[in-house]
Amino acid sequence: MSLFLTIARRLVLLAFVVIGVALITFTISHLIPGDPARLIAGDHASAATLQHVREDLGLDKSVYEQFVIYVRRLLSGDLGQSLRTRRSVAEDISLFLPATMELGIGALVLAVLIGVPLGVLSAVYKDGRIDQVARVVSVSGISMPVFWFGLALIWLFYVKIPILPGGGRIGLGIALPPRVTGLFLIDSIIAGDSAAFWSSLHHIILPAFVLAFANLGIITRQIRAAMLDVLQEDFVRTARANGLSRRAVILGHALPNALIPSVTLLGLAIGDLLYGAVLTETIFAWPGMGTYVVSSIQTLDFPAIMGFTIVASIGYVVINLAVDLTYMLLDPQIREIG
Repeated sequence: MSLFLTIARRLVLLAFVVIGVALITFTISHLIPGDPARLIAGDHASAATLQHVREDLGLDKSVYEQFVIYVRRLLSGDLGQSLRTRRSVAEDISLFLPATMELGIGALVLAVLIGVPLGVLSAVYKDGRIDQVARVVSVSGISMPVFWFGLALIWLFYVKIPILPGGGRIGLGIALPPRVTGLFLIDSIIAGDSAAFWSSLHHIILPAFVLAFANLGIITRQIRAAMLDVLQEDFVRTARANGLSRRAVILGHALPNALIPSVTLLGLAIGDLLYGAVLTETIFAWPGMGTYVVSSIQTLDFPAIMGFTIVASIGYVVINLAVDLTYMLLDPQIREIG
């Protein structure tokens, strides 16, 4: 299938995904017990005040009318107004999303840099000590609760051995770098602010590792399984018979082919990091989308909750498109289909 047709199909799918997610999240949010108007007005607000708040927020209309208005605004790029911050949801997302992206990118880099080599070594030295370590890491990453692991690392590296900060994005005495991308590490490099860079790097280590740990186990197991299959292929035996070194066979022939089935896993891992950041950010007081969503849930801020869900769903579709395009680049046979 051609590149153009792949992109066109996914863009059409994106429209259906947005409408479907909007319908589901809207329905669920209105089934949750609670009165957003009461939370905004306060427990001692009069009936007249409550009615005024409901009219101001459009909550006095029927559920059908509210949904139609919401979809109409959504199609025009308007995610609505947050009931809690009184800003547009799009503006809130633009403020909080960069922090989550920075944490997610850091976690993905750690998961790949550790998981891929560990999976390769585990396959090459099957049933050896490295393979045993990889199995322990994989099982621990998949089964260990994120909140427990995060609290355990805070206790170890912040309380008992105080070498890493327990929360936040940057040190209290460090000036924030001028906002360009919203990513502190990138912005501090652009500004040439070494103090902000090292402080930001210092603060991201623990939460990024906690967020990466579950995907680290999955990536390690996937790479190991793919490498074991590839190492049995005829072209690998041919490469060995031609006198290529073991390193050249593994890195030049086996690993590139083992990465092809792992591309989907890496793509889905990016999406999982976005949702998994909600709990990790809460534990480490990381001012990203996780903190924003948790606060929105506590105040029944329906527009903010739906805005985050829709943005995350769009991200999943875009990531899947990127995975398909990567497949086409890695495997010429896929490009020739159709």
